[in-house]
Amino acid sequence: MENVSPIRKILIANRGEIARRIIRTAKDMGIATVAIYSDSDANAPFVLEADSAVALTGTTPGETYLDTEKVLEACKISGADALHPGYGFLSENTAFAEAIAKEGITFIGPSTHAIDQMGDKLSAKSLMQKAGVPTLNAIALTGNEDLEAAGAKIGYPVLVKASAGGGGRGMRVVETPEALEAAVASAKREAGSAFGDDTVFLERWLNQSRHVEIQVLGDQHGNVVHCFERECSIQRRHQKIIEEAPSPAVTPSIRAAMGEAAVAAAKAIGYYSAGTVEFLLAGEEFFFLEVNTRLQVEHPITEEITGLDLVREQIRVAEGQALTFAQEDLKIEGHAIEARLYAENPSKNFLPSPGTVKAWQPSTVAKARFDSGIEAGSLIGTQFDPMIAKVIVHAKTRNEAITRLARVLETTRIQGLTTNRDFLVATLRTDAFISGDTTTDFIERVNPDRSQTPSEDYLRQAAIASAVELRAKRGQAAKVLKGIPRGWRNSHLPPQRFAVSFGEEVLNLEYRTLRDQTLSFDISGQTFNVEIFEAGQGLVDCRIGARRVKFNVDRQDDELLVHGPEGDVTLDCLPRFPRKDASDLGGGLTAPMPGKVLALKTSIGADVTQGETLMILEAMKMEHQIVAPRDGAIAAIKVDEGDQVANGELLIEMAQEEE
Repeated sequence: MENVSPIRKILIANRGEIARRIIRTAKDMGIATVAIYSDSDANAPFVLEADSAVALTGTTPGETYLDTEKVLEACKISGADALHPGYGFLSENTAFAEAIAKEGITFIGPSTHAIDQMGDKLSAKSLMQKAGVPTLNAIALTGNEDLEAAGAKIGYPVLVKASAGGGGRGMRVVETPEALEAAVASAKREAGSAFGDDTVFLERWLNQSRHVEIQVLGDQHGNVVHCFERECSIQRRHQKIIEEAPSPAVTPSIRAAMGEAAVAAAKAIGYYSAGTVEFLLAGEEFFFLEVNTRLQVEHPITEEITGLDLVREQIRVAEGQALTFAQEDLKIEGHAIEARLYAENPSKNFLPSPGTVKAWQPSTVAKARFDSGIEAGSLIGTQFDPMIAKVIVHAKTRNEAITRLARVLETTRIQGLTTNRDFLVATLRTDAFISGDTTTDFIERVNPDRSQTPSEDYLRQAAIASAVELRAKRGQAAKVLKGIPRGWRNSHLPPQRFAVSFGEEVLNLEYRTLRDQTLSFDISGQTFNVEIFEAGQGLVDCRIGARRVKFNVDRQDDELLVHGPEGDVTLDCLPRFPRKDASDLGGGLTAPMPGKVLALKTSIGADVTQGETLMILEAMKMEHQIVAPRDGAIAAIKVDEGDQVANGELLIEMAQEEE
């Protein structure tokens, strides 16, 4: 075929799970890969899996993955003849794509013309309107307009939305006119930080709708197809956390109409490579949202129902090859669902929860695909998105996919930091999700359990397994009398004691070794006979009463990381002697996570009211407000704007209330 230029080496201008995803396909195609990495990513799995890697000195996104000069220099150093941008970072940056082309390097993505036209959401809306695609009312904010009048013209609730970028950043839903000015200022700050462009606009907000997107694929010969829809309505902070394909609400007629509109949109701008046309679906009406001129995070579910490898198709198209299939060749096979596992705390309004992954073991109870960027020991820091992994299942029916994914998540071991795993499981098992009632207000409307508490019975089993494992390790470490069975005594002695806690609950265990080498445990007046089959190497296989169970048990400092048939439990080993409690901070406000102080909104001596914003922190690319917990006066401010603060660090002290 003419004008086909085989790609030999790809530099991946990204990190984490998407970098590993691209490496996997490139290796299968016999193409060499080059990773780039920040200081904190030096030993990350994607760096080690690439054929070679280039260091980008720095820690923040701006110093590394968003620095076009450094990325271009890495291309030259590595000798790569192609670059894959993944998603986020520079994936939709026209200037960067043009700079890559000038160096003679193939950009694995669409033309700069398409990126330019669709990269600005306002321009994209205008183009879609001309093409006859239905859109929502919007007003651009240039800084000179009357905000109050603009909000009234759109109607409340109104969405403040960044014109550049995506991923939920620079977006705010505003319910009242009084909140509009602050929301616009916050959205502009966040958009400028994330995308280098703080342009925002107002758009009509539909409280009850579905977020449905169409995957398109085009080549450089004018062929364009759609690969059906994905529904991405389960969102928090306007970021997707559960996606499925096909949508339970899309009928064949809606699918045909949306697919036709998406293909028409792609052809109108001469689109090639993989792209996504996003819509809001309300009943049988749909409205254009935007075009993402890149690979989407949720692309695996389309791959599962079509059998395509979208990264492979991107590479082939970039080489100049034509699509090898037509629209009529594509069929939907079964149902696929993806859940995004994040380091965040659903119980605290999904606040990012950075930390170290102390234990990571993907479930093997049912067939599932894990796209992750981590391993045990990986640090989920504050500089980048807190996504840990994507867990994808594909089944013959939607109900089977739901059941399997919930169980896979439940039995995946992820310990050392707070995650949204239990929330994902609870969401999948709600009647509303199972029935397909998945509008964008799902979380607020259905309110799935934010966390799950293990049963008393399971806690007792985990505590017994922990005691058995530590007892076996002590025996292995013994220096003398190693041939004597554990627990043997030549006189009557008191039982051995072991105490752990789970939250506020304390479990006190006493146990004795019986003549047949089984153990007799007493917990809160209940007695359990325990027969040990295996222990001492991190796996405890034992019979507790009539039930034989297996647990993974690892001790890290004073924590016991326990994983068993009902999921993860982290127990704290209690000291033999009480520890002095930390000092009471009284009226102190502490940092809910590590981050940077963006703005101080109060001063020492100021009188504040409950709910008033006192400070704005930035962490994991998102803004978080520190608000007054009660009416009162500010006694002290412990930090300045621009300071980096640690988790739990004292930020502001409020004067004590008078009795």
